[in-house]
Amino acid sequence: MTDPTTGTTPAHSAPAVEDQIDQLANSDGEQPTTTHSERGAGEPHLRITSPDGERGRLELTEERTTIGSGAECSLVIAGADAVHATIVHDERDEYVLTLHGDGLMNANPSDGIAGDRSEILRTGARFTVADWILVFGREEFADHGRPFGGREGGELDDQPPQPARPEYSDSDSDEQHGDLEVRDG
Repeated sequence: MTDPTTGTTPAHSAPAVEDQIDQLANSDGEQPTTTHSERGAGEPHLRITSPDGERGRLELTEERTTIGSGAECSLVIAGADAVHATIVHDERDEYVLTLHGDGLMNANPSDGIAGDRSEILRTGARFTVADWILVFGREEFADHGRPFGGREGGELDDQPPQPARPEYSDSDSDEQHGDLEVRDG
């Protein structure tokens, strides 16, 4: 959606409702729909709850976010390993969590292949570091895999397929994460 006054596309805007309706009206149910948005759109963040119930929020603005007890970490948590977890914003505009220390997560709750404990984060994905609870959030219009920026008819409704992702060419990430498991909830 382009702003006619500036000629730019807002970083945090869902497709216009008229465009969505036109796309549905012209679809035979086999044509793709999309949630692909600008790279990094949707205000990706972590909601953080401390062991004593205090809450905070960390905006994920860097290509690589580190969580641990080390002074150089993006989020410092006492009682965690020096680098307990990393979140990488990859070339597919996904946010990928890797737990290096003990903790719970949605996917790969125990050691995966070769000890890999990684998952692509979706809105609501929860993981723990030490006794802290962290929950990933991103507006659904930018959370890839959600046609028209959200669910139609609930979790069990059939969703039209989406087209291939656009090329996000300005990524600094050097890691590939295409084979990671994604679980909602």
